[in-house]
Amino acid sequence: MILDKFNLKGKSGIVTGGGSGIGKGMASGLVQAGAELIISGRNFEKLESAADELRQYGGPVIPVRADMANMGDIKNLVDRTVKEFGKIDFLFNNAGIIRRNPCEDFLEEDWDDVIAVNLKGPFFLAQAVARVMISQQLKGKIINTSSLIAVQGGKRVPAYAASKGGINQVTKSMANDWAQHNILVNAIGPGWVKTDVTAPLIEDKQRNAEITGRIPLGRWADPQDLAGVAVFLASDASDYITGQTIFVDGGWLSI
Repeated sequence: MILDKFNLKGKSGIVTGGGSGIGKGMASGLVQAGAELIISGRNFEKLESAADELRQYGGPVIPVRADMANMGDIKNLVDRTVKEFGKIDFLFNNAGIIRRNPCEDFLEEDWDDVIAVNLKGPFFLAQAVARVMISQQLKGKIINTSSLIAVQGGKRVPAYAASKGGINQVTKSMANDWAQHNILVNAIGPGWVKTDVTAPLIEDKQRNAEITGRIPLGRWADPQDLAGVAVFLASDASDYITGQTIFVDGGWLSI
């Protein structure tokens, strides 16, 4: 039956940035579909709270503190996942940061921070996870979080735009290199989602009106709006899709 292909029972994996926002929304869908999860992030208290909430849908859900700019944390995250579950079936490379400033005033340290967390860290985490998948000779799914800003410039976010454009390209590169190992690599490109990161834009009445007025569906996304595509890309239902970015943007890019 087709619905059986969406079932994640017996599958285990990682969601970075899983303590809040988009990551938590995707994690909720994965747990409801039967998956076992490690959720990671830099704020352990937030992770613990999210894990407690997510366990109402199933489990286990295990919080692990990890900074994507720290190569040691990346290794520990992968080792812990293998220790807890014995294997890794999927990775959601979702953790990210943003710094806002006009291009003429953008600081080098902000550029380096954003690229380290949003692009370098996700690449090397995916590499570490792929090595486990290859050694275990199991089918794997790696899903990176992109953004509509990957294909648009945005305003006052040059490093973020560069990092997400880079994510789209390394998604294709990894998909090409790892297809021979039956590791499928895709990206999810959220549109305007209600999160802590976008709170300043939501609170800015003029900017909020500009954004909402351009979204064909007429509303910002809730994190839960990302749950369905997350389950799809982690599941057997997407076994012939790789190297793609699926935008979940309420129609924004269609205009």
